[in-house]
Amino acid sequence: MNDKKNLMLIVPMLHQGGFERVCITTARLMQEYYNVYVLIFSSKDINYDITGLNIIDIDVPSQKGLVNKIINVFKRVNKVRKKKKELGINVSYSFGSSANYVNVLSRGKEKVLTGLRCQTDMESPKQVKLFCSRSDQVLSCSKEIMRQLSDDFGYNKSSFIYNPLDVEDVQKKGSEEVKDYPFDEPGTRVIASMGRNDYIKGMWHLVKAFSIVYKKHPEARLVVLGAGDWSEYEDLAGKLGVEGKVSFPGVRKNPFPYVAKSDIYVCSSNHEGFPNAVLEAMALQKPVISADCKTGPREILLSEEEYDKLISDKPDGSSITESINGEYGILVPDMDENVNMDSEVITEDEKILADEICKLLDDEGMFLHYQDKSYERALFYKPEEYKASIHTILKRFE
Repeated sequence: MNDKKNLMLIVPMLHQGGFERVCITTARLMQEYYNVYVLIFSSKDINYDITGLNIIDIDVPSQKGLVNKIINVFKRVNKVRKKKKELGINVSYSFGSSANYVNVLSRGKEKVLTGLRCQTDMESPKQVKLFCSRSDQVLSCSKEIMRQLSDDFGYNKSSFIYNPLDVEDVQKKGSEEVKDYPFDEPGTRVIASMGRNDYIKGMWHLVKAFSIVYKKHPEARLVVLGAGDWSEYEDLAGKLGVEGKVSFPGVRKNPFPYVAKSDIYVCSSNHEGFPNAVLEAMALQKPVISADCKTGPREILLSEEEYDKLISDKPDGSSITESINGEYGILVPDMDENVNMDSEVITEDEKILADEICKLLDDEGMFLHYQDKSYERALFYKPEEYKASIHTILKRFE
């Protein structure tokens, strides 16, 4: 038996997504200091390398229907409470709203940390107040979320830690061979994006913007990687006249070779926390264009001075109305979160996005500049920095 404290990390699943990846990274980095247990609600479709980790599956997968969801919460809380007591957990840290609920409601003698990692986590005041009132600390991955907790909820026991990025690992995975890459013909210029089929990812905006780009650049192609049924998007591409020029390969355990073979990375999200996919594209030296959604992208693509000026100009956190050529990438206005699959409706914001993509395709100097700046920025988020920061926070509660 060792003398390390016991740390439990709680996450619903390890299927796909940013905070799941951060959870696994946190587990590996903290093994030096703690006996680490990763508790999940379901082991279905695990998509991350969990070799050498203590995984606890309580086997209470998600259910449909309000009554079933309420019953599920009670089941999860009871099972997690027993596990915390059985393992003698000293600190428990949860990722995402559903895990936060279970973490605070199963609280025993341990210290409880909850993670608010996306703008959608902030949209239910009752949830946020519950997590704040029952947590010893609320952690976020952006300055904007911490600002909102202070300004809107009067909560000042929060910290922000930027997500870690293992540049070497991303590059290594990006160098692997892709046998089914859809656009290998010579002369193509590929725009890539990663994200599940969810309204928060705003992919219909990207497809519509791409249809404008294609008219000016017939060599352009678009590849979107992520889970979901993309048939409606394929129909939209057909109606927009870009059928066969857009590909939706679905989920890939290793998506990085697809991004590595692309030219430009675009994030069209209307909600993010701190978009790992943007950082991963930057590690692969891809120029990045991102929507200025509520949290995340502006903190990555702008210098500290540019960010401070933007906050000064827009203290309420509202989006920009014109594109900004930031030090590390290009920001375009946040786009409507209401899904619109009508091929006849192209918004001004979609036209701005298309225009910025075309500028990168047209201007080799700008393209090469943002290739270099992307990589420079990626190196800022070293796992060692995250490791030191998260360990400092956790030590307060041992």
